[in-house]
Amino acid sequence: MTSSEIAELRRAVGRLRQAVVAVRARHGDVPAVRRLANDVERLDIDAADLSEAPIAPRPRQAPDVEREVVVVPDTPYDASLWHDADDEGLGGYRRRR
Repeated sequence: MTSSEIAELRRAVGRLRQAVVAVRARHGDVPAVRRLANDVERLDIDAADLSEAPIAPRPRQAPDVEREVVVVPDTPYDASLWHDADDEGLGGYRRRR
């Protein structure tokens, strides 16, 4: 967050605090108002912590790349393509043709 964003956050928390004071004046010190006051206090503490925290670097994004769709046919390959190939994972070269 920039310093202007943090300042705006602090102003918003201040306005919220004033609203809770007005609600307390109208409804008294009931549990719901105490919870609201506690929440506003927590927001104020978190905003202060955020203003003191170092700014984290933004995650890098991959560049936009135009992608090409390659269609792979379902038909079998021509067997002559594999004529001299070695079947390494299947036990070595086989000469059964």
